[in-house]
Amino acid sequence: MAKDRKIDLVILGLLSHEDLTGYDIKKRIDGGISFFWKGSFGSIYPSLSAMERSGLVQRLKEDNESGREKIRYHITKKGKDQLRTWLKDEKADNDLKYETLLKLYFGGAEERDITLRNIDIFEEKIRRDIEVLKMYKSSLEKYLDNEDHLYYYLTVTFGIDTYEAYLKWCAKARKLLKR
Repeated sequence: MAKDRKIDLVILGLLSHEDLTGYDIKKRIDGGISFFWKGSFGSIYPSLSAMERSGLVQRLKEDNESGREKIRYHITKKGKDQLRTWLKDEKADNDLKYETLLKLYFGGAEERDITLRNIDIFEEKIRRDIEVLKMYKSSLEKYLDNEDHLYYYLTVTFGIDTYEAYLKWCAKARKLLKR
């Protein structure tokens, strides 16, 4: 596996739960972990090909109702070992990249109204995302006896707590900029 290709680990993690197509992997990323990790078809399919060549995943071909071949991917023992090795690794890259903060940092080059609008846009997105996270939390609370759901729940509550802090920051930043 190429160094620093975290998308490979995301895919292996998803495949450790069930066999998936590339499209299914993208849907899982967009629906479940997009609050803290992104993935595109342009990164997923090359990763699947490379991991297949490395023996981390294998293709499972099946015909669907339309007669078209559907390619699902299955994690191999070598893939599970790779995932477990990564999970045990104590190093983790937790760098944040927020373009809104980058724009804020350089905000002095433009009128304050522009920066205030950027904060408003950021806050609107956070409010939408936090509602989705709260819906996930409510659903997951019913299944905390399931080991996987417990871990999903922990990431969701981390997201809610973090996003609530972002909303608090938006209010403070807006107040300071309007003085």
